[in-house]
Amino acid sequence: MDRKIRVLVTKIGLDGHDRGAKVIAYGLRDAGYEVIFLGVRQTPEQVVNTAVQEDVDVVGLSILSGAHMHLTQRVIDLLKEKGGEDVLVIVGGVIPEADRPRLKQIGVTEVFTSGADIKDVSRVINENVKRE
Repeated sequence: MDRKIRVLVTKIGLDGHDRGAKVIAYGLRDAGYEVIFLGVRQTPEQVVNTAVQEDVDVVGLSILSGAHMHLTQRVIDLLKEKGGEDVLVIVGGVIPEADRPRLKQIGVTEVFTSGADIKDVSRVINENVKRE
């Protein structure tokens, strides 16, 4: 029996505005995913440690603080260091159009902005999660 896709959703960095992250977390849960909501003000180390410990398939980072390049790069680097290179990383929040190609270049699968449809998020996850 296949297990549900496990998704970690969190607010990374100093920003405490969690409404968008919660909307995505609840939407993914309602779509049948197993969702772990880590909460707000998480460090890259906390995110990756939890991702590895919980054996997640996806890390969803919500970032509004403007530190998206640095924080996302750190998460991706730590995932690689801890054997999580197969973990899908998606990013949401206020991400300038000019930064989106660079985020994808460093390993982000997709960038979602305000108003993203949960069906689109789900499609990206389903198309990209590696299943055994």
